[in-house]
Amino acid sequence: FASNVHMPSPLTNIKIEQVSWQNARINLMHVRTIVFINEQHVEPDFEWDELDLSAVHIQALFDNQAIACLRIIDYKKIGRMAVLKPWRGMGIGNAMLNEAINICRQQGSQKITLSAQTHAIGFYSKAGFKVLSDEYSDVNIPHVDMQLLLNNKL
Repeated sequence: FASNVHMPSPLTNIKIEQVSWQNARINLMHVRTIVFINEQHVEPDFEWDELDLSAVHIQALFDNQAIACLRIIDYKKIGRMAVLKPWRGMGIGNAMLNEAINICRQQGSQKITLSAQTHAIGFYSKAGFKVLSDEYSDVNIPHVDMQLLLNNKL
């Protein structure tokens, strides 16, 4: 056991940025392949779709290495949120979700929807999302639909 193992450090060293599929495809595919295809056994045919081209993407970087991502479709739907295992539980997902909510709000969206894996209901609930549906299976993983109503009054 080495005592000098460098563990990921606070969020101050993590850069969260809005990117396009065209500019960040390699990073986004890297994170999503590890989390969805390798860990959760999602078929590649289901993971990759034409929505990536028009979606707004958010990535989190540490030392210029992609460690997390999500996408926003039409400023109304958040999906494909993934955080690499060593970085979970550090607030990165929350920081990306808040960034996504702010982007949607700035674009005038009235509500945001998402399909949450059931284990993540608590995570999204803390951000104000409410469960809208009964549980259903999507790519053999239990999900529920959730929604956040945005108050855009200035």
